[in-house]
Amino acid sequence: MKTDPRYKGIVCIIGSAFCFATMNLFLHLAGDLPFWQKGFFRNAIALFFAMAILLKERKKTEIKINKKNIGLLFGRASFGTLGLLCNFYCVDRMNISDASMLNKLAPFFAIILSAFFLKEKAKWYQWGAVVVAFIGSLFIVKPSFGLETVPALIGVLGGFGAGAAYTCVRKLGGMHTPGALIVLFFSAFSVILLGPIVAFTYVPMTAKQWMFLLFTGLAASGGQFLVTAAYTYAPAKEISVYDYSQVVFAAIWGMMFLGQMPDLFSVLGYVIIVSVAIAMYIRTKKDAQKEAKNT
Repeated sequence: MKTDPRYKGIVCIIGSAFCFATMNLFLHLAGDLPFWQKGFFRNAIALFFAMAILLKERKKTEIKINKKNIGLLFGRASFGTLGLLCNFYCVDRMNISDASMLNKLAPFFAIILSAFFLKEKAKWYQWGAVVVAFIGSLFIVKPSFGLETVPALIGVLGGFGAGAAYTCVRKLGGMHTPGALIVLFFSAFSVILLGPIVAFTYVPMTAKQWMFLLFTGLAASGGQFLVTAAYTYAPAKEISVYDYSQVVFAAIWGMMFLGQMPDLFSVLGYVIIVSVAIAMYIRTKKDAQKEAKNT
């Protein structure tokens, strides 16, 4: 019996959520370092693993970059780097559960961008979900005219960057681009981009900081490969709800290891965003069942 690709996507995306929540914990524990320096070492480690896996896969399949996927690879790398840096900036300045939830706006951005660029038509309730999710994000952002709002707004921008990156991943997956190549290109792009900046602004690190950044890179590598696999197995509108398990993992890590407790407004924002994601998933599943009966 052949396994439904959607189930594979669900397993992969929950696994990636655990990895990324753990990554944010180690990132925070790495202490007071420039967020771009953390981003550089995070992706340098991911680059090493991507290269090893890609070399292994060369024996099984032809791996090449061509004119059809080069633009999408650059898009995934550019938006992915934007999302990464914004998320790292937020993790250092907010509760890791708040930062994770703002990054989880990515699936809603992915729905919007997929509708425009991949022609995956979203239905009225999916557009409504995007609006409600944005309202929920306001409870986490807590807009004001003060500088305290800046990290949260950057977190929203990071969610957009991640959503755009996932849209590119979805298209690349449809073109049968190997996941290891997607991760390798993204990691190499960000390392090359951030390398000169880190060289001129490098802050010396202790043995403990090196250790936590190593763990950050390992967790990030697992998360990258799993989320890349998830969005190649199924479209965002079918599996994105499971990505919100990252907020649960992040809240647990934050309470256990960092003594962080989200405030009432943030919790309300979580409830709104997760609830609308679950409702959208249930409605999408019902529509899929109806379409299957009619064919």
